[in-house]
Amino acid sequence: MDTAVLIEIENLRRATLAQLRATFQQVFHEPTRSRHRQHLFRLIAWRLQALAEGDLTDRARTRALAIAHDVDLRKVAPRDFLKLGGEPIQPTPSGRNRHRLDSRLPLPGVVLSRNWRGQTILVEILEAGFRYQNRHFSSLSAIALAVTGTRWNGLAFFGLTQSNRGKRKERVHAEN
Repeated sequence: MDTAVLIEIENLRRATLAQLRATFQQVFHEPTRSRHRQHLFRLIAWRLQALAEGDLTDRARTRALAIAHDVDLRKVAPRDFLKLGGEPIQPTPSGRNRHRLDSRLPLPGVVLSRNWRGQTILVEILEAGFRYQNRHFSSLSAIALAVTGTRWNGLAFFGLTQSNRGKRKERVHAEN
């Protein structure tokens, strides 16, 4: 690398934020909104090196764009894709069963219990939603609203939040 570029990069290390922002303006020919000193330093140093040594070739840039926009990228696993245990993965419709992505929820079939003002609330976790008093609900929050008449975070109401981990075991009962 050229010694002039190395000296300029060393001077950037000692530059103030205002000086880095001014240098960014000169090097990139546009203003920056960033106030992160280390980020600006790295961007400017990279640009100075690229200007001195040469940037990516047109062929390399074209190839990188082709890889980035590759239409053959697989977004869904093949049907015969297996889990670690060997059984096939069952596909779920996109956008549905979003609550199953939450690791705080127990598996389907588990019954949650909660005492609320003298009454015991039992909620069964289903594959697609929850059952409370033989009615289907899409979320625990909807059940908490039906029970209390006010809006609650359903996970907090049933003791499934991070701060209530110790209480979770006494409220979750497996259904036989």
